[in-house]
This record gives sequence, structure tokens and C-alpha cells, in this order.
Amino acid sequence: MSALSPISAITPAPHDAEGAADTAELAKRGQIEKTAADFEAAFLSIMMQQMFTATEVSAPFGGGQAENQFRSFLTEAFAKETTRSGGIGLADTVAREMLKLQGLEE
Repeated sequence: MSALSPISAITPAPHDAEGAADTAELAKRGQIEKTAADFEAAFLSIMMQQMFTATEVSAPFGGGQAENQFRSFLTEAFAKETTRSGGIGLADTVAREMLKLQGLEE
């Protein structure tokens, strides 16, 4: 019974090269989907910030200066939740184009 050398135990066998390529492609696809979703959330956040610039809430329900400072956090949370819930379709389009640029099929 022969023992494997430490290097051969770590190095994948030649038939595992295809599996490694599949794993790398899956990782790349996952990163592309995450990047596209992040892009859509950032876009929606900017749009929502513009939407809230015209809204002013008077006392006693207005938050004053603090409300204005934390509004960006609120719009960012709205945007992330909107994207997580299906979004407006921008992430799908961006991901499709990024896949094309990487030479990957949909």
C-alpha cells in the first residue's frame, strides 16, 4: 500500500479540471448576479433620493435635520428591499450584458 505524497493529495486529478472550470464559472456567474443586483439597488436608491427631495413633513411629524440626514439610509434600504423582491428588471438586463462581456451564455 503506497501513501500519496502531500502534493498529489492537494492537486486535483486531470479529470477534475472540468469540474474546477464549472466551479469557477458558477462563482463568476454568482458574482455577476450580485454585482447586477447591487447596481440596480444603487440606481433605485438614487432615484428614490430624488423623489424625496420634494417632500417636506411639517411638525409634529417631521424629523427636522435628523430626518434629512438619515433619509439616504431609508432610501437605500427601500432600494435593496425592492431589488431583493424582484426589482424593476434592471439587474437582469445588466447581468445578461455582463455575461456576454465575459463570454458566457445565459
